[in-house]
Amino acid sequence: MAKKSIEARQRKREVMVAKYAEKRAALKAAGDYAALDLLPKNASPVRLKNRCKITGRPRGYMRHFALSRNMFRDMALEGKIPGVTKASW
Repeated sequence: MAKKSIEARQRKREVMVAKYAEKRAALKAAGDYAALDLLPKNASPVRLKNRCKITGRPRGYMRHFALSRNMFRDMALEGKIPGVTKASW
């Protein structure tokens, strides 16, 4: 499990990115990089990190399921992810 402070920081960044998304797009389209530089750093979508929705783990992230590889495996074996079965040949 990730530390609660790290998860809180990530949620704060997500809110900030959503808040400034339209303003950033307008400034980029206008080519006003000086004004773009004055926006908060956490308003940049590049600063977001993909994290597992259950554990907050940043590594081994599977984008399609929004889970880390560990949680994906556990949930798939328990049958909690529809359409996913264990391969056998």
